Amino acid sequence: MAVAFLSYTKYIRLLRCMQNSSILYETSKRSIMTTRPRLEKVLEDLQKNPFFDKYAQKIAKLQQTSPEEFLDRVSEKERKIKEEKGKVPAAVRPSTQSTRSFLTALWKYNHFHREICRSYSTSASEYKYVTTPIFYVNNVPHIGHLYTAALADTIARFNSMLGHKTILTTGTDEHGTKVQRAAELNKLPTKEYCDKISLSFKNMCDTFHVEYSDFIRTTEVRHREAVHHFWNRLSERGHIYSGKYSGWYCVADEAFLSDADITEKKNNKGETMKVSLESGHPVEWAEEDNFKFRLSAFQDDLKHWLKDENVVRPEKFHKMLSQWVEDGEIFKDLSISRPLSRVSWGITTPGDDSQSIYVWLDALINYLTVLGYPNENFRQFWPPSVQVIGKDILKFHGVYWPAFLIAAGLEPPKTLVCHSHWTVEGEKMSKSNTNVVSPFDAATQYSPEGVRYFLLRESVPHKDSNFSENTVQLILNADLADNLGNLVRRCTSNLINSEKEIPNPKLFADVLKSEQALKVKENLEFLKATAEKNYKSFNVHHVVDAVMTTLHSANQMFDYHKPWALRKLTSDLEAEKELKAVISLTLETVRVSALILHPVIPKLTSDLLDFLQVPQENRTWEDTSPAYLETSPSENRNYTKDCIFFEKIRDAKK
Repeated sequence: MAVAFLSYTKYIRLLRCMQNSSILYETSKRSIMTTRPRLEKVLEDLQKNPFFDKYAQKIAKLQQTSPEEFLDRVSEKERKIKEEKGKVPAAVRPSTQSTRSFLTALWKYNHFHREICRSYSTSASEYKYVTTPIFYVNNVPHIGHLYTAALADTIARFNSMLGHKTILTTGTDEHGTKVQRAAELNKLPTKEYCDKISLSFKNMCDTFHVEYSDFIRTTEVRHREAVHHFWNRLSERGHIYSGKYSGWYCVADEAFLSDADITEKKNNKGETMKVSLESGHPVEWAEEDNFKFRLSAFQDDLKHWLKDENVVRPEKFHKMLSQWVEDGEIFKDLSISRPLSRVSWGITTPGDDSQSIYVWLDALINYLTVLGYPNENFRQFWPPSVQVIGKDILKFHGVYWPAFLIAAGLEPPKTLVCHSHWTVEGEKMSKSNTNVVSPFDAATQYSPEGVRYFLLRESVPHKDSNFSENTVQLILNADLADNLGNLVRRCTSNLINSEKEIPNPKLFADVLKSEQALKVKENLEFLKATAEKNYKSFNVHHVVDAVMTTLHSANQMFDYHKPWALRKLTSDLEAEKELKAVISLTLETVRVSALILHPVIPKLTSDLLDFLQVPQENRTWEDTSPAYLETSPSENRNYTKDCIFFEKIRDAKK
């Protein structure tokens, strides 16, 4: 058989890899990444064998049989060949055992690969798990936190509209030295302080309609149990060892830093102090015994994970992370515990009460805790579909987190969506600049939905965005009050639509022939595809742009046809038909726009869709196609009350 030409080295690598993958398959069909990088490297070599396709296809046809039955058939076929052909020269004769071993491995690969594809595709098409980072409780929320939560909520809502089973999780990270010190500054017991700040983040999510499935706190018992299980898993697999560490430690960043990460600056007293080069926070020298994680062993695995550019979006941050991984300097074994005498506010390490677990290892495991880990049911939604993070925590989510997961035999996230920061009136937002914007204060001025709209409308993930009071007012008035809100008011006023009618779009689809009307229909018919593409690429600002362009064209069409003048020609049947066509096309544009903007401003659009008498079951992504294109018949509807979509903001600073 042709398989005899497989080199001994490749043969051994294949058997080892298949041995590992078979164990993985038997214990967990969904734990794909444990050996997948090595599996694919071997298969790249194997598939170059000129006989691979020939035998792989034959094996695939036999996959309805059990492995034992399949291999018995192979052995029987080999026996018959020997009987018929007699002895074969030893130089070219394959050993029966070698052939059997090769085909065993190939059968296992083929069957295992099929199960991977089936499991992975099912997860990709049905289950979507979206997360925010859990927010650190060293201070109250600001608009940067709100933007992160709103972006994640928008992504989750869009996936729900597509028909996926979607969950969104958020919460608070409550351990570490920074929290201890913040509690001391506020003269509160640490637990009481955590309760207070965590509640403010929960209130933020509730106020701004962030529809989370679970709000996790790292001080919960369920989380401690999940962290201990994960730690033991890493330890059992040989990825944790004890050792000494000495170096610069930044309390504010909760991280050890190398000499290259340190610089000097003078404080307010003129004293020279060492600070983190990246964050500017002070560092202190620390020498201690702790536990370490073998991060150095996972550089190749992360390189493989990053082969798919979609695992980190936008492209700018994928390139940044890829460069870090390629350089390799970051892959030094990581200290994952602290002496309890220094960091007492944390989860103690299993079996050693003198150490507390590194706050970032503790915090990252929250994404498992909320799914019920270690209960096997967590696999239904694992791995995360989208994890939304800020650029300041890219290293922790893009290096440490996937390395921890691979070490534990779990698949890393499918996509990290990394966004940039918010400035305020052009300056970095910070307590020292006294310009931190509270989302609650902003909501008082602009409404919760107005603030949410502005943040998602203005932010471009790959660069910093600016919060300016003048800009907020201008955009909300132009987009929500004038472009969309005024359009609704105009075609539902008693002057234009005294019957409070929502005419059937199919009945009037071909009435309007003006260039303006044709432009509206063109925009409307392309809007679904444009919005879907940009939602899927996490460019929410482009989604809003497309909707506003369509609404603007509808306003132009409305002005061109002058429905207030048509209304006066009540005895003219053609004028009445044109009037109803204008109202129909306008309200259809409003309906589609409301559906597409629903993930962005869910409360406002829900109210608008209620006004338009759109049933809940007709608020899916499929319903964003213009109704006049549908084959199924539509019906005339009537609204029963007036709609004020968004009040114009006047003198917001007052």
